[in-house]
Amino acid sequence: MKNRVQYLALSLGLLLFLLTAQQALLARGSTSTGEPVAQGNVDAGQLFAKSCAKCHGAGGGGGARGRNLTSAKWQGSVTDERIFNSIANGRERMPAFGKKLNDAQIDALVAY
Repeated sequence: MKNRVQYLALSLGLLLFLLTAQQALLARGSTSTGEPVAQGNVDAGQLFAKSCAKCHGAGGGGGARGRNLTSAKWQGSVTDERIFNSIANGRERMPAFGKKLNDAQIDALVAY
């Protein structure tokens, strides 16, 4: 009986982990296959390629001028609000995009 309870608890924990991971991927703007997710009428992947990849690299891993956006340490240290403000108003070496992108586009990039 004890083994069955442990097995059930382990199975439920694994299921919860997988569901949480899926939600995190969708919140970042991609599916488990890495395909971009459209945020409303905005394709965040295309927008990133057009507006961000020049500095941050095609996969967001950083470039000569932009930080590594895929770093778990960095992602855990910033809020969506800070990312939105950085995109809209600029930050340090990053230029402001608030006049080039609307709020929906910036929201899509934050989620991506």
